Amino acid sequence: MNKPAPEAAPARAPTDWKTEAMQKRIRRRYARERRFKLFGMLAVILSAAFLAFLLFTMVTNGWRGFTRTEIALPLDFPAMAMKIDPAQLSTPGANLALAGAELEDKVSNAALAAYGAQSVPLLSDAAWLKVREALKADPSLLHQKKLLWVPASTQVEQGLRGNDAAAAPLAKKLYDAGKLHTGFNAGFFSESDSTDPVAVGIWGAFKGSLLTMAVTFLIAFPIGVLSAIYLEEYAPKNRWTDLIEVSINNLAAVPSIIFGLLGLAVFLGSWSLFGMRVGPLLPRSAALVGGVTLALMIMPVIVIASRNAIKGVPPSIRDAALGIGASRIQVVFHHVLPLAMPGILTGTIIGMARALGETAPLLLIGMRAFIVTPPGGFTDPATVLPVQIFLWSDEVSRGFVEKTSAAILVLLVFLLAMNGLAIYLRNKFETRW
Repeated sequence: MNKPAPEAAPARAPTDWKTEAMQKRIRRRYARERRFKLFGMLAVILSAAFLAFLLFTMVTNGWRGFTRTEIALPLDFPAMAMKIDPAQLSTPGANLALAGAELEDKVSNAALAAYGAQSVPLLSDAAWLKVREALKADPSLLHQKKLLWVPASTQVEQGLRGNDAAAAPLAKKLYDAGKLHTGFNAGFFSESDSTDPVAVGIWGAFKGSLLTMAVTFLIAFPIGVLSAIYLEEYAPKNRWTDLIEVSINNLAAVPSIIFGLLGLAVFLGSWSLFGMRVGPLLPRSAALVGGVTLALMIMPVIVIASRNAIKGVPPSIRDAALGIGASRIQVVFHHVLPLAMPGILTGTIIGMARALGETAPLLLIGMRAFIVTPPGGFTDPATVLPVQIFLWSDEVSRGFVEKTSAAILVLLVFLLAMNGLAIYLRNKFETRW
């Protein structure tokens, strides 16, 4: 018995792309695509405009922070009656010997004799320090008359730049007479904090940042990478490891000031041990406590970046190594870790860049002290560059405004250098599968 042939499916009507309704739909779709591209382009242009405005503002306000105005000061050292043995100026006690000679008062008297009494001070408070350094560099000056260029006062400097109307006529008169000149201020990179904006420098804060970053890296990098290796390669997949993973992700989003409170309570707080009160575990305002606090802050970032980099290594690498008899630890440290290292280093440097720009947690642990002498070690009182910028921004003097902008430019260059290093390492060591 023959089966009836199945009925043929009804043929679909051919779509007519030339109908008015279809053409209208196509035009709307293309219009939406053009609007999306336009919005994306506007977003990029707006972001670039804000970045350009930021850089322009910082450069226009900060380039003068790298300069210093100096005034010519004639000094008659024999007439100053400085009873100092030139041999003393080559010894470690040179500063003490010159302090006993009342050098600061004699430099002020020399300025009064050369220029007379003026309505504004002519010399910076640090002018005598420049004379002291000149005497230490050349003890024979004690028997000579010498014209030295010393830092001018903030009022004279701002008057020459047109920011102080009261000092502007005097500054212009001295400049026209060849008694003032403005040049590059190398001391901005070799000196520390001061109450005088003419004499301030970033070296003390910059060295504190380097010491703090060293402690941060030495703690956060090995612990973060080893934690990522264990969680990704050895830890069993259960609810406890899931809880740890969620906790690490949450810690990466915690505000930085919370870590400052943690560092204040744990490392600088008093402890009770067997009924006795124990003092702070770490010294206050030191690079050591700052580095430990920042290490706790960036460690979740390093763990997450390291886990993603390890996860990106193909399983075939592990299978091949295990197939030729390698142990689990050999697979991890001889094959997986070297291939994941570019991603690990990139995440670490980005985390370090974040730590370099942090201010809030370091303010809470006391690294906002007035540091005149650069720290000599990890336990010496120190501050960091972002905190130094914060402190200078609170000053009312126009000179500190320029120094603040100049320090911001140095910090931006440092951050761009670290991000550039991350990009270079990623491109150099990245393996394409």
